[in-house]
Amino acid sequence: MLSESRQRRVVVIGGSMSGLFVATLLARVGWHAEIYERAENELTGRGAGIVTHAPMRAVLAAAGCDPNRDLGIAVDGRRTLDRAGAVVAHHHCPQMLTSWDRVFRLLRESFPAERYHLGKELRRLEPSADCVVAHFADGSAIEAALVVGADGFRSTVRVQILPEIKPIYAGYVAWRGLVAESALSAATHADLFDALVFSLPPGEQCLTYPVAGPENDLRPGHRRCNLVWYRRVPDAELTRMLTDAGGRLHALGIPPPLVRPEIIAQLHETARALLPPQLDEVVQLTARPFLQPIYDVETSRMCMGRVVLVGDAAFLARPHVAAGVTKAAEDAMALADALQAGKSIDCALAAFEAARLGINRQVIQRGRNLGSYLGPPPANAEARRKAARHATPEAVMREIAVLDFLEVRKSRDPLRSGSA
Repeated sequence: MLSESRQRRVVVIGGSMSGLFVATLLARVGWHAEIYERAENELTGRGAGIVTHAPMRAVLAAAGCDPNRDLGIAVDGRRTLDRAGAVVAHHHCPQMLTSWDRVFRLLRESFPAERYHLGKELRRLEPSADCVVAHFADGSAIEAALVVGADGFRSTVRVQILPEIKPIYAGYVAWRGLVAESALSAATHADLFDALVFSLPPGEQCLTYPVAGPENDLRPGHRRCNLVWYRRVPDAELTRMLTDAGGRLHALGIPPPLVRPEIIAQLHETARALLPPQLDEVVQLTARPFLQPIYDVETSRMCMGRVVLVGDAAFLARPHVAAGVTKAAEDAMALADALQAGKSIDCALAAFEAARLGINRQVIQRGRNLGSYLGPPPANAEARRKAARHATPEAVMREIAVLDFLEVRKSRDPLRSGSA
């Protein structure tokens, strides 16, 4: 039987945004939340840009952050360039663009430092009827009423409770990079820096958009251009790309400094051959691009006893939806909502899972649909026709990074009242 002090203790595995959302929101409804992050040093976003959505900003407000304080850069819409760099299509779509680092820092600063533990690698979980003991690599162990796996698509927690669920490679990769605004030529800056800008080589998709500079610097001239380029890569070629100069294979993703120079040189050469001059310039200026293989993760459950999965640990959607942070935020919001409602913990977790499974599955399927023309060619004519519908400039600009496809949304959330 848990002692009274542990009956409202939650151990959150993973100190990225998903873990911070969970720990912060549960603390606000009376739980003693502590975060355990395996990394030894403070996390960074490796240059990731984020398209914000209203639900994400609402959860930020519920977590005690100000989503209107220097969150990012507002753009009015999207445009698509042809191979020569001319505009072939426009789409009006006002959005706020921010960086991973900015949102992470907002959450990190709002959570008590003494409850955020670095260098704590989970080794195993020991569940019982009313508690879970988390055992760490340093020999320590923590007993709590609840353990939340917010440790990303490589989740150690998911391996413990759903070992059959594996990341599935989608057949293509994203090359990502950040370029200082000041490094761009005047002509390229004028063409790229006020919108999401797309190029669509056959079977590929490349886009750029503006984000803040280092330390969330939003001053003109001090911001950055965020690059994402999706390219089809067969399994054998991916293995070669994920192997460093010493011959070590980094199975699910290779750190940027370890990508071999010849791989980057090949990327630069391909950009010159395929991309409009403006986007080619961004690629050439990206000295150390980040290689991100695209995976799908879809779990059958989000709760097993007193262990919960949230965010990418439960469902990893392809980036085209631009909903990863929003999905994690809403998972956390739903969990806090369920656990403050006066139900037993087990009933609350069942309610949480029922509320989130369907929505997360919609997001996963949407990502697969939007990326269907980027991976291996579909097997039959009808599937190829469906994939082609998402490949036109009009469809790409209308569908990428918007959430209007969701059929079910949460209608009541007491923590969101008064939110932006």
